[in-house]
Amino acid sequence: MTHGPRLTPLAASLPAAVPFVGPEAQERARGRAFAARLGANENTFGPSPKAIAAMAQAASDVWMYGDPENHDLRAALATHHGVTPGNIVVGEGIDGLLGYLVRLCVGAGDAVVTSAGAYPTFSYHVSGFGGALVTVPYDGDHEDPVALVAKAAEVDAKLVYLANPDNPMGTWHDAATVQRMIDAVPEGCLLVLDEAYLEFAPEGTAPVIDPADPRIIRMRTFSKAYGMAGARVGYAIGAAPLITAFNKIRNHFGMCRISQAGALAALQDQGYLAQTQANVAAARARIDAIARENGLSTLPSATNFVAIDCGADSRFAKAVLAELIARDIFVRMPFVAPQDRCIRLSAGRPEELDLVAAALPKALAAARKTTS
Repeated sequence: MTHGPRLTPLAASLPAAVPFVGPEAQERARGRAFAARLGANENTFGPSPKAIAAMAQAASDVWMYGDPENHDLRAALATHHGVTPGNIVVGEGIDGLLGYLVRLCVGAGDAVVTSAGAYPTFSYHVSGFGGALVTVPYDGDHEDPVALVAKAAEVDAKLVYLANPDNPMGTWHDAATVQRMIDAVPEGCLLVLDEAYLEFAPEGTAPVIDPADPRIIRMRTFSKAYGMAGARVGYAIGAAPLITAFNKIRNHFGMCRISQAGALAALQDQGYLAQTQANVAAARARIDAIARENGLSTLPSATNFVAIDCGADSRFAKAVLAELIARDIFVRMPFVAPQDRCIRLSAGRPEELDLVAAALPKALAAARKTTS
């Protein structure tokens, strides 16, 4: 007699893995905490004090489920973006919404196009629902909108994914470039435009929102600029029929009422957002200065992290990363060549970057010894 769960053939074929190894797991393996947590693109400046107060107040009511319609937050987001609530779905971060979207659109064997080395959680969802992932290379250190659309047409893709600004490189395309991509999306394909870092980008990065355009869905989050990664609040803006379709499969009670209250208060505190944007810009400049002091260069960034070019190959970059981790600085790096010549640091607080400034020269020296 056979006991245990009878997994589907697809589930049985997949590795039991997660896209990222969290810093907590690394700390458990190391037996000590990191002194600076700068590897997960978290906003170490934190959320608005008004958001913290709203979440604290909501905690006493946590015996109740959150509003399954996310009514107040959707209404506020609609006003903020000049659309209707029917154009917005709220979910458990962009990661959760990507999973729902793939479930809605992708069946076994359906083609999905992304960039080799782009945000891996999207690819994880595609594999999890049996889609056929097709990749194109970066163009330099930028995702390639022209190549992505061309490949989508070639393979009759259901979805094509672009992050703008990009993760993991921090680079970006201007609004005109993205709009040309939207206009070129082949029939029957949906552009998934991940704008998680948009609040950190220069003016003119995002094309104007057309909520009726059925060719595109735009993903936004409270995890980055609003400093609420642990609350898991993301939202998508799209044409009403697609947004309504999420109600067919989403977890209607997936949003915690504490998170809902915090996101609403954060959205209403645009003054604090502006302060965070200034703090992040200063931190990016500091990371660039630290890199240059050590003979390295950085990629221009429109995000809350900076990719540092270690000036050699993946082997050397991995050695630098390992030496920083050994010195209690949590960082990550891209997975695919040639972007994996870089390491990536979040735009941390001044005291965190002081630790980086002290550790990086030693990490580089040690890495050169081990790779020479």
